[in-house]
Amino acid sequence: MIDISKLKFDEKGLIPAIVIDAATNKVLTLAYMNEESLKISLEKKLTCFWSRSRQELWLKGETSGNYQHIIKIVADCDSDALLVYVKKDGPACHTGAESCFNNTVFESEEEGVFSPEALFEMIKGRKVEKKEGSYTTYLFEKGIDKILKKVGEECTEVIIASKDNDKKETIYEIADLYYHVMVMMVEMGIDVDDVLRELASRHVIDKKVKQEKMTS
Repeated sequence: MIDISKLKFDEKGLIPAIVIDAATNKVLTLAYMNEESLKISLEKKLTCFWSRSRQELWLKGETSGNYQHIIKIVADCDSDALLVYVKKDGPACHTGAESCFNNTVFESEEEGVFSPEALFEMIKGRKVEKKEGSYTTYLFEKGIDKILKKVGEECTEVIIASKDNDKKETIYEIADLYYHVMVMMVEMGIDVDDVLRELASRHVIDKKVKQEKMTS
């Protein structure tokens, strides 16, 4: 691990700190630390920044309760910027949003990149603004029973394809199941981040199981 004395603070004694949700890898905010706030962060294992506007130390969550518990801090190759991975107690943004980065400046229509997050946002949009002729809209209009029926059908299709050892068909059916589960999540008000945080909370399960087997 790098010693903080090796970090390169700028002429004002500051270093940019990009805060990331350790469970989801979502960028939460960009703030700045000086040597003192970094030492406080390491001591308390909570993010502490230097407020450039107020010219004072700022322990995130001290007034709002939205503390950020530090999991890991990583410096870049030049040692002049930090990635701070955290487990957060609440929204990162003062507006109440989960992340400070929400305002799209540019998005290429020609070079659109698929992502699970984009798919989930599209599905959420179909629930709010129902597009005529959309299959997703059709599912929301039919309601939870129809959605759950489709989830069950797709589960069965995945099992059948896997049992036949048909890799291509299994991938196809998993994609169908993935989509329908997302529709179910939106209908139930469950966010992708909720599931990722639950998975992150289980990362020591294998270790516990191994210990139990060794002692039994």
